[in-house]
Amino acid sequence: MSIAEFIAKLESAGELIRISTPVSSELEIAEITDRMVKSEGGGKALLFEHTDKGFPVLTNLYGSERRMAMALGVERLEDISQRLDSLVGSVTSPKENLMDKLRLLPLLGEASQWFPRKKRGAGVCQQVILKGEEAKLSLLPILKCWPYDGGRFVTLPMVHTIDPDRGIRNVGMYRMQVFDDHTTGMHWHRHKTGARHYEAYKARGSQMPVAVAIGGDPVYAYSATAPVPDNIDEYLLAGLLRGKPVKLVKCITNDIYVPEDCDFVIEGYVDTLEEKVLEGDFGDHTGFYSLKDYYPKFHVTAITHRRDAIYPATIVGIPPQEDAYIAMATERIFLAPIRLVMQPEVEDMYMPSAGTQHNITIISMRQLYERQASKVALGLWGAGQMMFNKYLLLTPATTNVRSTAELAALMRNCDLRKSLIRSEGIYDVLDHATATCGYGGKVALDLTNVATTEREFKIDRTALPAGIEVREELLNEWGALLLFAENNLVLDIEAIAKATNANYVVVFDKRAVEMSAEELLWLGAANTEPSRDFTLHEASLLIDARPKSPKANNENPSRWPNVVTSDEATIALVDKRWNEYGIGEMLSSPSEHYRTLQLSEGAEWVE
Repeated sequence: MSIAEFIAKLESAGELIRISTPVSSELEIAEITDRMVKSEGGGKALLFEHTDKGFPVLTNLYGSERRMAMALGVERLEDISQRLDSLVGSVTSPKENLMDKLRLLPLLGEASQWFPRKKRGAGVCQQVILKGEEAKLSLLPILKCWPYDGGRFVTLPMVHTIDPDRGIRNVGMYRMQVFDDHTTGMHWHRHKTGARHYEAYKARGSQMPVAVAIGGDPVYAYSATAPVPDNIDEYLLAGLLRGKPVKLVKCITNDIYVPEDCDFVIEGYVDTLEEKVLEGDFGDHTGFYSLKDYYPKFHVTAITHRRDAIYPATIVGIPPQEDAYIAMATERIFLAPIRLVMQPEVEDMYMPSAGTQHNITIISMRQLYERQASKVALGLWGAGQMMFNKYLLLTPATTNVRSTAELAALMRNCDLRKSLIRSEGIYDVLDHATATCGYGGKVALDLTNVATTEREFKIDRTALPAGIEVREELLNEWGALLLFAENNLVLDIEAIAKATNANYVVVFDKRAVEMSAEELLWLGAANTEPSRDFTLHEASLLIDARPKSPKANNENPSRWPNVVTSDEATIALVDKRWNEYGIGEMLSSPSEHYRTLQLSEGAEWVE
């Protein structure tokens, strides 16, 4: 299924809005998209038919549960998990006789159709070929999404690299900042497969061929984001999801193979002997800017594309964004492998959008022995991309992990002196709260044996230290008391503990006092590092979720980013032009609400 075919499918389902008025790929498209994706149910996909670069741009294509299912070729995301559960069960169940084994033959025949296949000759992605000086990145409608971004970024790239030692392909999604017409950054995190391939080429002292595909079947981009085990081909997953193989063609200027039906291919190389370059800032999926750092430079040797190419792009920022629905699909698809390979006790898994994929995960599990939750937590923290998880809730097998009422009952009634599981481990390098990049504290709550006895919580406002504002709306339901204080106020833990018997006492910056509970969950998870910010005092857990001043002490990060919001000029432009877009009723800018959280001008907090 091409992007054009997917667009037709979306339109027939009432899931697409065409915008025919000319728009700018610098800030304007992103602001319109941010308003849409944060509207009810994720809004609609947006096709900007006339951009400043000639090519149409498609955004918010994955931005609802329904569109995510459509992209993966199913009616409901649950259909995928049911199919995989059946597949895993068929393969792993005991085969006691010849007939049981023969029944596997049709399944094996079907599986053989999932493997990617190389095609001779050119693909439709090579209908137009630009090489050398003609291959200019400025020809493409690459978005600049946020005002303090370091430039334009390719946000849905499928980056193809090859392991030089074993010849195994990896397809990953790594953002690419455009430096000029022929070079970009290559944002390979140290824990990612692309970075490992880079180090292997560097050890050889040789150039690293790279090919970047954009567009094509929406399954391709999803597969590039999926946490498949290392050395498993992402296009095998794509073939399984779409029920037919991905056809690949050889690039024009290197030997890497890419999907023949994608919309654009950017070919090139990374010189591993070249000094890394400063990349960023970038308004990231954490809701904060990821700040400048050094990454490899990618050199463009060719750009090829379809004659009718459409440029798909996504924006990331304060949740919810499109990536929340991509994570929703991952929950369904990878539940069966988690049960099979890592933790057979796991019944269900949920990653709320406020956790921006890696900060918060909720698990329901079967418990066969005491403290089994500790084994599950430590096992998950050591497995694949779950190693990036910071906060883990472990609940009984019968729990609906998406039910706020059921989770609230467990959390308000648990005894934190018994339930709290502490550890340390690997973080996503985008986590800004830790002083050691890519490493920090982790916390799990064992909620598998919570007594049903209701607890009564209270607060004595007069006993609280001066300068603290209070919100009590979560106290009885969740056992959580919300406090708001200046960032430089030293917390008197003893005084706070005497003023309340709440299970959780969370202190936020006063700038956040008007935020919703969901928004505070996002802020709290993003701004905390448990080994520094969690203090268990008797049965109450005090959590300092305020921004951490780099000047305060050595336990704080050396830099602290600002939240991601549009600038006033862009908001005013989109407000003025709203009726031209033909979208319907005015959607206000989410950035107006979040602007109060900004600590200073710019991407980085400057005190």
